[in-house]
Amino acid sequence: MNLHAAYLHVIADAATSVLAILALFGGKLWGASWLDPLMGIVGAVLVSVWAYGLLRDSGRVLLDAEMNAPIVEEIREVIQTSSVKADISDLHVWRVGKGKYACILSLTTDEAAEPEYFKRLLSVHEELVHITAEINR
Repeated sequence: MNLHAAYLHVIADAATSVLAILALFGGKLWGASWLDPLMGIVGAVLVSVWAYGLLRDSGRVLLDAEMNAPIVEEIREVIQTSSVKADISDLHVWRVGKGKYACILSLTTDEAAEPEYFKRLLSVHEELVHITAEINR
């Protein structure tokens, strides 16, 4: 996300610079002095839209609001369809990269099962790059 934000920052800077240059040429060639404040407003709107998107995306990561990602339902489905009957007592999923997630999973079961069994089941999902499983009997 940092690299994406840096690219957007450079593009927004370039766009506002181009707008300022156009306003200067418009003012000099056609005497349209109103172009300078107009381009300032357009540039401010452009930067505001970029900043809003960045705040929204980084806020989701910082506030751990990734629990609505499709991977959460896939994790629940894998656990429910496993041959070992287990209930999810706690599940926490968060984004660690673009399309990559980490997962902490706490399971309750009466059967003899090891955390590695559930880690292997979940490893088919390539977007899960780190899985921690805990078994409570």
